[in-house]
Amino acid sequence: MMSEDARGDGTVGKALDVLDQVAGHGRPVRFADLLRESPFPKATLYRLLQTLTSQGMLQFDPDTGAYSLGVRLVRLAHAAWQTTSLAPIARPSLDRLSAQVGETVHLAQLDNGQVLYVDKRNATVPVEMYSTAGKVGPAYCTGVGKAMLAFLPTERAEEALKRQAFHRFTGKTLTTPEALRVELAAIRARGFAFDDEEHEPGIICIAMPILSEGGHVLGALSVTSTTARRSLADLATLAPVLRETTARIAADVRSWRFPDTMSPPLSRTG
Repeated sequence: MMSEDARGDGTVGKALDVLDQVAGHGRPVRFADLLRESPFPKATLYRLLQTLTSQGMLQFDPDTGAYSLGVRLVRLAHAAWQTTSLAPIARPSLDRLSAQVGETVHLAQLDNGQVLYVDKRNATVPVEMYSTAGKVGPAYCTGVGKAMLAFLPTERAEEALKRQAFHRFTGKTLTTPEALRVELAAIRARGFAFDDEEHEPGIICIAMPILSEGGHVLGALSVTSTTARRSLADLATLAPVLRETTARIAADVRSWRFPDTMSPPLSRTG
């Protein structure tokens, strides 16, 4: 369904909505499938797809009759990743934390009230789980999501809560805004969050927000394990090293300078 924002943004909003629709399939998708889900008339959808394809934002395979994300969009996404993602800034800290704890480490940011995983380090003995870099997950039932929600200003937190699906993934998933608010208050009090098998059975984690000097949420960091290897009490002992790592990342953000290749050339005088 078309987003509320797209309704007020004219052709650009409609085109972005179509891009989201194609991306949401996670695979090449045919026109008939897009039309079946689209709020746009056939002619409008076709025109938008043609424009996006001609601009390189989508690509069309005449053999299969399917659309997929285009090379130009990939280039733009890569540029955005390099300049707005915490990933390149936090990489050394993630490497160090991963070597220290030997468990799965996640770096995440908030995207429209949801969790965007921007980087990941696998455990010494890898564990299969939902999260991968670039994937979007729910905020209300993940450690990194709750850690970020807990430290948002009240108004932004309430907006983010309205975007939560509150789908029950496991028997431990919080499924109401009221229950989540209680949990977020506890997280603010202790400074970090847990995921107690709330998103995936057998998967637990400790997570901590990455806060700017002014207390703004920049992202979150987590150490994830399994109930077969660890308990929440075990993970809680990692709070000091997590606190040290998030503080280091926040400091690195303050001193971050874009690579020279991303900067405009300096003008020369004299």
